[in-house]
Amino acid sequence: MTKITLTFPDHSKEEVEKGTTYYEISLQKKPKITPILGVKVDNEVCSLDMTANQDANIEFFGIQDLAGYKMYQSALKFVFEVAVKELYPDSEIHFLHSVPKGILSEIITPENFTNQEVNKIKEKMAEIVSSKELFQKYNVIKKDAYKYFVSIKEYEKAKNIQNISNEVITLYKMRNKINYYYNDLPYDTGAITKYDLIYIGKNRIILVCPSITTGEIPDYVHYDNIIENFLESKKWLRQMKVPYVSDMNDLVSNSKIKDFIDANELVFNESILKVANEIVLRRDVKVVLIAGPSSSGKTTTTKRLKTYLRSKGFEPVSLSTDDFFVDRSETPKNEKGEYDYECLQAIDLELFNKTLISLLKGEKVDIPEFNFVSGKKEYNHHEVKLEKNSILLIEGLHCLNDDLVPYIKDENKYKIYLSPFIPLNIDRHNYISTLDMRLLRRIIRDNRTRGKTVDTTIKEWQIVRAGEEKYIFPYVHQADIIINTALSYELGVIKIYAEPLLYSVNITSPYYDEARRLLNSLKAFFPISSEYVSEESILREFIG
Repeated sequence: MTKITLTFPDHSKEEVEKGTTYYEISLQKKPKITPILGVKVDNEVCSLDMTANQDANIEFFGIQDLAGYKMYQSALKFVFEVAVKELYPDSEIHFLHSVPKGILSEIITPENFTNQEVNKIKEKMAEIVSSKELFQKYNVIKKDAYKYFVSIKEYEKAKNIQNISNEVITLYKMRNKINYYYNDLPYDTGAITKYDLIYIGKNRIILVCPSITTGEIPDYVHYDNIIENFLESKKWLRQMKVPYVSDMNDLVSNSKIKDFIDANELVFNESILKVANEIVLRRDVKVVLIAGPSSSGKTTTTKRLKTYLRSKGFEPVSLSTDDFFVDRSETPKNEKGEYDYECLQAIDLELFNKTLISLLKGEKVDIPEFNFVSGKKEYNHHEVKLEKNSILLIEGLHCLNDDLVPYIKDENKYKIYLSPFIPLNIDRHNYISTLDMRLLRRIIRDNRTRGKTVDTTIKEWQIVRAGEEKYIFPYVHQADIIINTALSYELGVIKIYAEPLLYSVNITSPYYDEARRLLNSLKAFFPISSEYVSEESILREFIG
C-alpha cells in the first residue's frame, strides 16, 4: 500500500495509508479536541469522511473554530428536525433565525405543544445522538436535487438550487430524512452532545447551542424584546410577499427591487421616529445611550435619531465613548498579554463621568478626540455646552452597562440596543446569519476606510466577538427598545462589494476557507446595484 505523510500543528508527522479517511486518522491520533467536527487540510475545511490522498498539513477542529461552530449548528438542526418528524410525521419545521445563545425554531402543526412534547423531542434527540447515526453525504446533479425538493413541496429550496451556478449539490441524509446546508456536517450524530431545548410558547422552541468561546452550554436568558422585534419584521416580509431570498431574487429579475428597497428604508426610518416620539413622552430623559455590536450601524442610527429629535424641538448633542479611551499604554491586557480594547476599563471612566456631570450642569466642556494612530486623546477645541432643550446621545459598546454612567439616575436614561438581523430566510431550514452579515459589513468598511485586508478583519473578528459576548449581550435585557438595523435587501448590494475582496484571500492564508464559506453564503443572492440605495441609508455607512 502507498504511504503518505501528514504533518500536525505540533509539527509531529505521521505516515498513513493513502485513502484512509480523516475520521479513521482522528481515532488513531486522538487529538485533545472534543468533539472533533472536521479537519483542515492545507487550510481547506474538509469533512471527516474524506480520504487522505497526498502529503499535507492537517489540523482537526471542534466547536471553538468558526467552521466547527457552523457545522455543529447545522448538525443540531438536522438532529432536531429528524426527531420532530419521527414523533410528529405531519408537522413542518422552520428554523427562523439565530437568537443570543441559540436558534429560534417553529413547529407548524395543529397540535398545541407543551413542555411535555418538548421533553419527548429531547428524549428522541438523545436516542439519535447515542446511536451515532452517520451524516451520509451525497453529491447530486443539480436537476435531480431540484426535482427532489419540488417532489416534497419545498419549492423555495428548489428555486434556490435553480438560481445558483453549482452543477452539483451536496445533500445529507440521516435516517430517512434528506436535507442540505451551506457547510459540511460532522461524521455522525455522536458529536452533538451538548444542547438544550427551551419552550417559549406558540410551538416555538429555542435550540440552545454551546458557546463558541467556551464550548459549554450557556445559561439561557430569554430576550423577549429581540424575538418580538424579529417576529414583527418577519410578519412585515410575509405581508410584502417576500419571505425567502428566492422571492427577493424575483423582484430583481422583474425590475421591481427599487420599490422593495424604498419600503425597507421607510420601515427603518419609522423605527427611529418611534424612538424619538417615545423619548419626547419621557420628559425626564436627559441621556440616550445607544449600544450595539460591531457593524450594527451605531453611527448612522445616532445621526438619524439626532435629526428626528431636532424636528421635535430638541437640540441633541452626541458623544462617543471611543473618544474617552485611556492612552494605549494604559489599556488593560487580557490573559494572553494583549491589549483588551473591549473591556470597560479601556475607557477613562473618571474623565468620562466628570465630563458628563459638567455637561448636565450646563457647563462648557472641551471634548477630547481619540487619535487611533498615536493611541492618545487629543484636545482640538471641540467645546460643547448643553442648552435647556438639549439632550445627550452617547453611543458605544458599553452603553447598556450601568457601570458606565453610575451617577445618572434610571429615570434620566433611555437605553437603545441596535441588533442587525435579516428576517428574510434562505429557505425554511437555513436563515441568514447575523454574524456573517455583520462580518461582511465590517470587511467592506475596514477595507474602504482603513485599508485593512480581509485576513486582518477575519483575524480580529474572534476577539471582537468574544468582547461582545462578555460586554454587550449580558445587558441586552436592560434596553428600553430594540432597533433592527439590517435591511432585508442589503446582502444583494453587499455581494457586489464583498466578492472581489473575499476572492483576494490567498489559498495559503489560514482564513482562506472562511472567505470561501462567506462567498458560498452569498451564492443564493442576485446582485443589486447600489444606485438604488439612498445616500442617507444605513448601508452607506459600510459601502460608502
